[in-house]
Amino acid sequence: MRVEDSATKSRTIAVDEAGTTTSNRGGVVLAGLGVAAFSLTFPSTVWGLESFGPWSLVALRTVLAALIAGGFLLAGRVPPPDRAHRAGLVVVAAGVVIGFPMLTTLALQTSTTSHAAVVVGLLPLTTAVFSSLRTGIRPPRAFWLAALAGAGVVIGFTVGQSGGALSAGDLYLFGALLVCAAGYTEGGRLAVVMPGWQVVGWALVLSLPLAVAGAAVALPLEPVRMTAHGVIGLVWVAAGSTFLGLYVWYRGMAEIGVPRASQLQLAQPLLTLGWSFFLLGEDVSAAAPVAAVAVLVCIAVTQRAGRARPRAEEP
Repeated sequence: MRVEDSATKSRTIAVDEAGTTTSNRGGVVLAGLGVAAFSLTFPSTVWGLESFGPWSLVALRTVLAALIAGGFLLAGRVPPPDRAHRAGLVVVAAGVVIGFPMLTTLALQTSTTSHAAVVVGLLPLTTAVFSSLRTGIRPPRAFWLAALAGAGVVIGFTVGQSGGALSAGDLYLFGALLVCAAGYTEGGRLAVVMPGWQVVGWALVLSLPLAVAGAAVALPLEPVRMTAHGVIGLVWVAAGSTFLGLYVWYRGMAEIGVPRASQLQLAQPLLTLGWSFFLLGEDVSAAAPVAAVAVLVCIAVTQRAGRARPRAEEP
């Protein structure tokens, strides 16, 4: 299989920063596959916490994912990214590779997966806001109304699932929401000028020294109790969520744009609740099908919303 030998080769995409938008089902499918992979992250993290402490788990998942990404970069003989893109890769690494996993893992020590799914319900709207501020692209009013409605449905559903009570991990979850939205936005911008798998790969490689140091410090301090669930959880969050999920996610964002791709994540909390029921045995209320239909309607509206309008640029 041949890979592109330039990390910065320009590509034609469905949504660029000039506001051009075309229908691209392939991009929707790729972003949807990313959402499916991400929906398993919280249940897999809970499994991983059976064997590892929170700091050890995040450090090990990053090390494993970075080794996989580094292997692909070496096999493809991919040159280092241009200096102009390195700051953006640092933002992706800090927000998506390190910040979000660490904060959500800490939150899941005291929160159920259904409660933690609140942050995922807010993430599409937050990502769209970050993207609008960062790129100047202004989605139409129908897009924002549908996004707010979808976020409201997801928040109401997931908060209802947790009994309406706030957990001690809520500050971690809100922090995770902000850093992940920033990382998604910057990664989506970089995926316009370099292949999405290279965005993920270089962000992971940049995180490797910190992850190795973190593992060296955390493993002697946190007890390790090897179980089948723990190993499966670690492998999935490293290979599935962190590498494969981010790869198809950023590639999908490059095809259909950050705002549209982010709204596909409205389905992620409901998928996570389903996995939590089947894998963790958590109870899911009968309201789930109603919420699922409402969220799918909101997703359909955001995907069919008119073209985004770029901010007027000075000549």
